[in-house]
Order: sequence, then C-alpha cells, then structure tokens
Amino acid sequence: MSLRGKTLFITGASRGIGLAIALRAARDGANIAIVAKTTEPHPKLPGTIYTAAAEIEAAGGAALALACDIRFEDQVAGAVAATVARFGGIDACINNASAISLTGTLATDMKRYDLMQQINARGTFVASRATIPHLKRAANPHVLTLSPPLDMQAKWFAPHVAYTTAKFGMSLCTLGMAREFAPDGIAFNSLWPLTAIDTAAVRNLLGGTAMAQVTRIPEILADAAYLILNKPARACTGNFFIDEALLRAEGVTDFARYAAGATDGPYAPDFFVPEEAFAASSTPLRRA
Repeated sequence: MSLRGKTLFITGASRGIGLAIALRAARDGANIAIVAKTTEPHPKLPGTIYTAAAEIEAAGGAALALACDIRFEDQVAGAVAATVARFGGIDACINNASAISLTGTLATDMKRYDLMQQINARGTFVASRATIPHLKRAANPHVLTLSPPLDMQAKWFAPHVAYTTAKFGMSLCTLGMAREFAPDGIAFNSLWPLTAIDTAAVRNLLGGTAMAQVTRIPEILADAAYLILNKPARACTGNFFIDEALLRAEGVTDFARYAAGATDGPYAPDFFVPEEAFAASSTPLRRA
C-alpha cells in the first residue's frame, strides 16, 4: 500500500483529524492540498494552514496551503483549480471540516444552526461536487467523509437536533453519491471513531483536559483512513466504517498506542455509534 504521488484535497486540514490524515499520507510522499480558513494563530486552536504545510513537508509530502471557507462555492472552486494546477489532478477528497454546537433546539440560534448546516452538510456536498470531475480521471478515486453511521434513533437527535442533522447530512452524501457515481468508479465512504478523539473541540467543548484523558489520539482515524484510501475504489464504496472495527479487521491488535491518556481505557464512547459496534469491540468504554 502506498499513497506516493497521490493528491489529497483535505478540508479542515490545518489541525486535528484532518492534519493527522494528511501527515499519514505525507509519509508516503503524497501531495496534500490543505483547505482551511485559519491563516493566523488562534488563541484556543492550534495550527494554521502554513504550520500544517510545514509539518506535511517535514513528513515527506508536498503541501499546498489554501485559505478557503467551504461555505462559499467560489472559494472551493478556486481551491480545486489551484490544486489541479499545482499537482495535475486530484485522487481523493477528504471531507473533514465540521462545526459543532451541542445545544438543544431553544438554545441553538439560527446563526449557529446555519453555520453547522453550511460547513457540515453543504460543505461536504460542495467539496465533493467540485472534485468529482477530476476524480473521474483518477486511477483509484476516493471521497472519504468524517461522518457517522446513519443510526436513526431519537437518542442521537433529541439532545442536539441541529448538530445531528448537520452531521447526518454529511453521511447522506456518502449514501447517495456512492450509488450515483458507482458507474464512474469513485468510492464514497464515511469514517467515524468508536471513542471520543482528543481534538480541540473535545478539549474546548466537552470537558477539557480531564475529558482528553479518556479519548484516543487522531492518528487512529488517520491509520483507518489510510487503509480505506488504498482499497480498490470500485470494490469499496458506500461503507460507514468505524475506525477500530476496520483496523481490527485488517489485523491491528495494539490499540494502546492510540490512547491520549496514560492508560488504555476506559474510553468515552463517541456520539452516533450503534450499540452493535460497541458490542463487537473489546475496548473498555466509560458509560455515563
């Protein structure tokens, strides 16, 4: 398996999961288009498109830092054009950018609702749509979206209807586009973590350093994404992968290396994971 010479268009790649996926591919010598808004350091969020580019190049990849707000179609089109001009094409689109607000209906103002819909569901649609013409010309084209399985239970919607519908909108793109573009040989898959992941969102919104101790590092998703992107596109599409389950199926047995804290669990389970996925795992989980 190798992504050497492949070009990945990754939204939200300036930090966290997006950057981890970029760095894993960079170790093979991949080309990475870093598609994100952050051009200046943020007091609470580490990394910019330029620091990400430096890390990617240090890891062995080629980087193109693109300041882009995926809410705007013209900016996405410009980022795609710049990527193709620099690298000659696009082999994979990674829909990673996302906005989150774990608020109930009355506590969610429409500005925040619109932001989540525009970045999550609409942004996934826009980025996928803009890259598809180039993916049709790629040898093994993939669209990978960081979004959950479509587990349509009220318990996932009731606490935060706005956020859940925005995330599930991303997954619906996977479901529909996998069938729509199957004749073109483009793979559309989603990837989601079994456990909470140590990202800025978790630290800032879900419990700070204490919460981070019961999470896994983003590299578990990077390793899972790497496996997916190396699979034959025509034979691997329309899937909603859970990171640990995929890695176990590929022979991985050491999950302690992904622990963000000092011990290998128990971990906080992530949102939207079906109960059967927990039942199939031997990972210790911390239940509320």
